[in-house]
Amino acid sequence: MATEGEPADLVKVLHLLVLSFSWGMQVWVSFIAGFALVRQVSRHTFGLVQSKLFPVYFSCLVGGNVVSLAVYAMYRPKVLLVWQESVQMLLYFVALLAAGLNARWLGPAATAVMFQMREVEKEHGLGDQIGLGSQKEEYAKLREQDPKYRSCKGTFARYHGLSSLFNLIGFICTTANLIYTALNLSTI
Repeated sequence: MATEGEPADLVKVLHLLVLSFSWGMQVWVSFIAGFALVRQVSRHTFGLVQSKLFPVYFSCLVGGNVVSLAVYAMYRPKVLLVWQESVQMLLYFVALLAAGLNARWLGPAATAVMFQMREVEKEHGLGDQIGLGSQKEEYAKLREQDPKYRSCKGTFARYHGLSSLFNLIGFICTTANLIYTALNLSTI
């Protein structure tokens, strides 16, 4: 259901604010906050903070992507789309899909496995040191000696890797949409 005519100025501003908010949040969470935090707190504190931050982050991304896709699609009848608009709509959809997978499946699954690993680490006196790079030998020894921990570590690596990949895909889509929007400000 496309809306006839140009969007109102308020709709244009809302669209640009939501898109900018999503992009800024992705930059902060993906490239700044985690790297700064991991060097300043213990491994277990870092995991706890991430377990509280990521559900909010992914939910905000889902919401922002829904609004962006809806606003964009409402003012572009699919029969009149030029290829650039079709690509942009696809990018909004892919960003929404990536954030949705992270919010509903990958994020919660990675968090659950992280807490299982945390319990095993606590039993062995690990996790209270600052930074992820400390006590590498002890973690390697734990991985070799404890099959449950080794299994959890592999599962966590898969979920975390997929989550990071989908987050990066969403970031690339949002960046491309923001660039396209900036180059076409008169047609938002």
